[in-house]
Amino acid sequence: MTTANKITLVRIAMIPFFVVFAILGGPVYDTVALVLFCVASVTDFLDGYIARKYNQVTDFGKFVDPLADKLLVTAALVIFVERGLFAAWMVFIILAREFIITSLRNVAAAKGPRKPASSAGKGEIGRRTLEWGFEGGATAVSPAGSVGANSCATGTPRPSRIFVYFLFGRK
Repeated sequence: MTTANKITLVRIAMIPFFVVFAILGGPVYDTVALVLFCVASVTDFLDGYIARKYNQVTDFGKFVDPLADKLLVTAALVIFVERGLFAAWMVFIILAREFIITSLRNVAAAKGPRKPASSAGKGEIGRRTLEWGFEGGATAVSPAGSVGANSCATGTPRPSRIFVYFLFGRK
C-alpha cells in the first residue's frame, strides 16, 4: 500500500472521531472536532500531492480518495442539520449534486481515460475552502445562539460559517 493511500485511510479513520466530538458538543469538544476536520481536509491535499509527486497514483486511491472526501463533508453536513444550522433540503441538494457528479464521472470513466483535475480547479477549491472558514467573521451564530446577518433567506447560516460555528458554540 502506498503512502498516499495510507494517508487517505487515516482521513477515513478520523471521520468517526470528528462525528463523536461534534455530537458531544461544548467548547472543548467543538474545538477538537474543528481541528479534526481541518487536519482531515489537509490530508486531502497531502495524499494527492504525494501520489502525483512520487508516482503513487493507484486505482484504489482514485476510488477511495473521493469517497473519503464525500464521507467527511457528508458527516459535517448531517451534524449541521442535527444542530439546526442547515435546513435538510439544503443538504439534500448538496448531496444530490455529489451523487449526480459521481455518477457522471463513472460513466465517463467507463468510456475512456479520465482527465485529471486541473490546477485552476484545485486552486478554486482551495480558495473556496478558505472562504468557507474565514469570510465574514463570527456573524453566523453568536455564543448566545442568535443567527447573524449573513444567513440564507430561511434563517439558516451560510455554509461559510463552519469554522466560526465550531469556535463560538452551538445553538
